[in-house]
Amino acid sequence: MNPQQVLDAGQQGLMLMLMVSAPILVVVLVVGLLVSIFQAATQLNEATLSFVPKVVAAIAVLAFAGPWMLQTLVEYLQRTLQSIPGAVG
Repeated sequence: MNPQQVLDAGQQGLMLMLMVSAPILVVVLVVGLLVSIFQAATQLNEATLSFVPKVVAAIAVLAFAGPWMLQTLVEYLQRTLQSIPGAVG
């Protein structure tokens, strides 16, 4: 296995991680921003008010996009495991 193959495998892994985690991160970021604006407008500084909507949003995204995320990760793992004989030999 030459250094270029190692770099390509690492780059593919990082891109996959970014692609799979992006939906959850974006939704939680937007929900957090909306809750922060609401808290600033109403001057409610309750800790659970900022935490609970983010958790609910993350669970909703996982329920909606979870099958796609799992399928993408399984396909990547299968490709990686099938490429081992070619990388070693």
